[in-house]
Amino acid sequence: MAEFLVIRLGERMEDLAQWIAVDDSGARLSPPVVGPLADAATDVGERKIIVLVPGVDVLSTAVDMPLKSKNRIQAALPFALEEFLADDIENLHFAAGPRTGDGRVPVSVVRRDKLDGWMKTLSDANIVASSIIAENQGLARIPGTISVLLADSQLFINDGAETDIVLQGLGPRDGLKAIGALDIAPSDSDDDADSNAPPRHVLVYCESDEEEKFSHEWASMRLEFDSLDVKILPDGILPRLAVTVGTGAGINLLQGEYGTKAEYAGLLRPWKYAAILLLAFGATLLTAKYVDYYKLGILESDLRGQFLAEYRQIVPGATDVRDPAGAVASLRSRTGVTASSEILLDSLEHLSRALQQNQGARIEAISFRAGVIDIKLSAPSISVLDNIQHLIDESGAFEARILSTDPDGDIVNSRIQIQEHGA
Repeated sequence: MAEFLVIRLGERMEDLAQWIAVDDSGARLSPPVVGPLADAATDVGERKIIVLVPGVDVLSTAVDMPLKSKNRIQAALPFALEEFLADDIENLHFAAGPRTGDGRVPVSVVRRDKLDGWMKTLSDANIVASSIIAENQGLARIPGTISVLLADSQLFINDGAETDIVLQGLGPRDGLKAIGALDIAPSDSDDDADSNAPPRHVLVYCESDEEEKFSHEWASMRLEFDSLDVKILPDGILPRLAVTVGTGAGINLLQGEYGTKAEYAGLLRPWKYAAILLLAFGATLLTAKYVDYYKLGILESDLRGQFLAEYRQIVPGATDVRDPAGAVASLRSRTGVTASSEILLDSLEHLSRALQQNQGARIEAISFRAGVIDIKLSAPSISVLDNIQHLIDESGAFEARILSTDPDGDIVNSRIQIQEHGA
């Protein structure tokens, strides 16, 4: 189970920080702590760090984006939102969240100088964040419910869908009025309810002093909504925000050029033994291939020697023949003999292929007369001889017959006759 240290930064750099440990199920692992940011580093351990930054400095919105690639979405966001922003897009950083059920892409927008300032503050405290998230995104979205959190002089509000804002200096009733939640009267019955109407259920989180401060508003709002529940936060708002972002909610601002660089050594460490086995398997295959090529080289050398011996019977005193096919073609042109030579070369080609697939077989002698090739072979077993015969017959151009076999210790001496099919 993954553990996180959730750190909440103040609106000003000199403000004290707050932090708490949670796991990925949302369970609290420690009480909340308030103190200098540098002190939070002592509670990090093996935990990943999620940093909550002031929501008033981050715009949360959503946009229609038909693109699928994350990199293309990241590149297109500034231009998709440019006309809705007061600042130049060059001064802003854009981060995208997972696509919602209606196909829209949630987006967080922040000034680059703000994000740079937070990252410098963290760096000065020797803290490396895995995620930086706007604090208001720690207020969980509940479909069909307006969620409100009172944070000092601010209100965090979301409607369970796309609306997600931070308001300053307003009470809860004025905040709900500002987002239009009080413009529609409560329904008298389920049959009259509009399926597209805003949710009529309100869930409020606040500390005990704020619950008492706005008690008169709670009473009037209960008359204006279908239901209103007020949840007291005895340990402040950080635990409420931390358990939400600990389960993966919120848009991480560390994307694009601010994205964390992958530590490939750490990623590959769990695969170390699998990689060793793969390398060993590859080395074994290469060794086997080398041995095969070595044996084929020896076989080629033997065939060249046998060809040269036969060739010297025709051309006494001939030196090493580097191009047997060319030498045979030269003999054909001089003697005018074509058909028999073609049969000899073609049969030798099929024989060579059969020998390559049956290691250990060795040609002892070859003679050719009247379109029939007689071959003396030595092989490790009769089954190898049968394989050679089968492979030659399989070609359809020639047929082979084993004329004799003579076991001699670990080898079998034999005579095989090859001739054109149907001859």
